[in-house]
Amino acid sequence: MEKSTIIGVVLAGVSIGFGMVLKGASLGALLNPAAALIIFGGTAAALFNAFSLEEIKKIPGLLKIIFTEQALMPKRELIEKFVDWVSITRREGLLSLEKQAEELSDPFMKSGMRLIIDGNDPDFVRDVLLEDIAEMETRHKKYASIFTQAGTYAPTLGVLGAVVGLIAALGNLSEVEKLGHLISAAFVATMFGIFLGYVVFHPFANKLKTKSKKEVEIKLMIVEGLLSIQSGVSANSVKQKMMIFVANKDREKFEEGEKEGGARE
Repeated sequence: MEKSTIIGVVLAGVSIGFGMVLKGASLGALLNPAAALIIFGGTAAALFNAFSLEEIKKIPGLLKIIFTEQALMPKRELIEKFVDWVSITRREGLLSLEKQAEELSDPFMKSGMRLIIDGNDPDFVRDVLLEDIAEMETRHKKYASIFTQAGTYAPTLGVLGAVVGLIAALGNLSEVEKLGHLISAAFVATMFGIFLGYVVFHPFANKLKTKSKKEVEIKLMIVEGLLSIQSGVSANSVKQKMMIFVANKDREKFEEGEKEGGARE
């Protein structure tokens, strides 16, 4: 599970709940079917109007991605793998990587490996792999926009819910006790809308974008590694080229780890 997402959702709920209690508001006020219907039903309706049914069906899968730890190969492990492959290739040639290619579980890496083993032009290989990444980015942005749009609709629908509640309140001006209850209920819809928009939907969209960026970075490293293997550069050269994707402070740790590993051997 994605711990940060779980912590964020739980912390948000607890903060709002305790905040209401400290302000003297009753948590029972949240049990407002009308407000929930306007916000949840209205947001769902807006999404159906904005996106195709095929895109809407992706929401459960997107939520799974948001709440699941991203399974990406660590950069250090990726670099070490390509350094080993370069060494093998320089000794035995590209065809010697066929066995490693068959054992790969990553479809992108496997496809790229097949492209270089088959002897395709480096520019062709780069174009194919970069187009694959660009298509993935476009697809990810489209799905993240579902939550971005939901985050835009929900607060506005909260205002709509408040207006509906105030209309009901103005129709009962003669009943003071009922009036207070109706005004309170009117602003529950606004709270629901703002909470969902700025604490749930927009952050979820940002989480998807962040995960997409990490995946793109790993795939770009793979592209550079594959092209380096194809060009026949040294193991040190491919390592230096792929280290561009590693932050400076992490590069130092990487180098220290290599020295310690060499000392143990």
